Amino acid sequence: MIPLLAIAAWSGTGKTTLLKRIIPELCARGIRPGLIKHTHHNMDVDKPGKDSYELRKAGAAQTLVASKQRWALMTETPEEEELDLTWLVSRMDASKLDLVLVEGFKHESVAKILLFRQATGHRIDELAIDEHTIAVASDVALDIDIPMLDLNNLDEIVEFIVAWLATAG
Repeated sequence: MIPLLAIAAWSGTGKTTLLKRIIPELCARGIRPGLIKHTHHNMDVDKPGKDSYELRKAGAAQTLVASKQRWALMTETPEEEELDLTWLVSRMDASKLDLVLVEGFKHESVAKILLFRQATGHRIDELAIDEHTIAVASDVALDIDIPMLDLNNLDEIVEFIVAWLATAG
């Protein structure tokens, strides 16, 4: 199983911004990260007017689009419950990954770093620290019993992830 590490926080806290900075740093250290992003929005990676979009909308239950640079598999799931994170990870090629970063899925039973940014208007007691929380990255000092990382110190966060990964695999 590929180690999973979720980055979880309230909307507007900076999950995507942080991940966009973490991923190149992990790559520079020879770590091959994958990513699964959860969204509550009705999303579509395809574009109206493209052949693949039109064929999928014609009724294909799955559409795979491939080129020399990348491929993508789109699966229609209109009648299904929320997808299980473990099942989603099983769709990934473990031979190409050392770690899967997960944006969101804060209620899943996987290791997670919670983000706390004071400007979001939330209180620390609202933070869903559970037995799977391995650290909290915050822009203010917090009185917590687990490791606290400086949300504005990328090197500290990346080093923490690298050290955690060394024990998680």
